[in-house]
Amino acid sequence: MRFAICQELFVDWDWKRQCQFVAECGYTGIEVAPFTIASSLQDVPVETFQSMRKEAESAGLEIIGLHWLLAKTEGLHLTSTDADVRKATAEYLATLGDACAELGGQVMVFGSPPQRNLPEGVSTEQGLEYAAEIFKSCMPRIADRGVQICMEPLTTKETDFINTCADAKTLIEMVDHPSFVLHQDVKAMLGAESEPLPVVIEKYKDITKHFHANDSNLLGPGMGETDFVPIFEALLKTDYQGWVSVEVFDYAPGAETIARTSLAAMQDALEAARKRIASNEKSA
Repeated sequence: MRFAICQELFVDWDWKRQCQFVAECGYTGIEVAPFTIASSLQDVPVETFQSMRKEAESAGLEIIGLHWLLAKTEGLHLTSTDADVRKATAEYLATLGDACAELGGQVMVFGSPPQRNLPEGVSTEQGLEYAAEIFKSCMPRIADRGVQICMEPLTTKETDFINTCADAKTLIEMVDHPSFVLHQDVKAMLGAESEPLPVVIEKYKDITKHFHANDSNLLGPGMGETDFVPIFEALLKTDYQGWVSVEVFDYAPGAETIARTSLAAMQDALEAARKRIASNEKSA
């Protein structure tokens, strides 16, 4: 299990400074929001991505992928009734797949709640059909670049489309591509799932390929009331092999404090989870 952090909280920091600080904290991965590079990556030179990758690697970091895929874009939408919009959305996601690969990443997290909300008059069933059409169109090219799209369930406070892991599983089965998989987010699961998080983690272990760590208070691990020990215990028991990436939405404590506190809390929780598992196995 490896730890990363989403970099958009480092507001106004240049890329080199971000990479150096994240590595100094002890993270080994960094996750990029495309809008921090440009509002659209359509015309960004490939050399830009390659330069970012080299800068990260020189700091001892791996760029693990992209999230907030459609944030701050225009004319793109996952459940649009307009076939041209859906086609443009699929093409842009494929472009992001190319960018992700050039950065050295392997995962793209599809959150982007405003760009997936159901338009007026569109049912959930029709929305699923539209979304599946888009992902079926772009997944072959994205997968050819060694990249996965991880569908992120979000709460009803954020979107009315794909709110639970069960909802995401339905779409994943419709798309039916091995590189279209599930993303789990602690904050979102706390707000949307009816079962305890360890149960949800176990239930969807076979399709979960990426994981965001945060708290319902919009801060990082260790900065709220969420107990991460059972969460890490569940990830260990299910042999989760992916990244655990910190994603926060409240930047008020400052990027340095958030990054350091979150990593320390995750490391402590992981160690406690390992000890709990070992103790249970010993007493069994």
